[in-house]
Amino acid sequence: MRSMGLDVGSKTIGVSISDALGWTAQPIETIQINEQVQDFGYKRLKELIKAHEVSKIVVGLPKNMNGTIGPRGEICQEFAKTIEKKFKIPVVLWDERLTTMAAERVLLDADVSRGKRKKVIDKMAAVLILQGYLDS
Repeated sequence: MRSMGLDVGSKTIGVSISDALGWTAQPIETIQINEQVQDFGYKRLKELIKAHEVSKIVVGLPKNMNGTIGPRGEICQEFAKTIEKKFKIPVVLWDERLTTMAAERVLLDADVSRGKRKKVIDKMAAVLILQGYLDS
């Protein structure tokens, strides 16, 4: 069984999946969402969970640098509770501080153009979230 990593933003959810042994995380896709109309991509998440035989979900928890949880973190906590109930799969919240910046650095080091970076940054952040969890 595999683990799924999610980087939940206000417009997109970056998705990553572990290998079958749980050693490495790979980027899968970016799901477009719309918080204003309560469209959180549940249908697509369900398809990915089934297709990849996911047994655990790791959701990035954006904390403030002092360790407190702000409004975005509270939204991610609610999202995690909802998907745990909806899909009957254990969900782990994982501190994601600086993962988007780290993903940006990885893509810059790989000389990925600005336009392409924008398309893959959320998937890369999801990979870093999941890989951090797997490495722990």
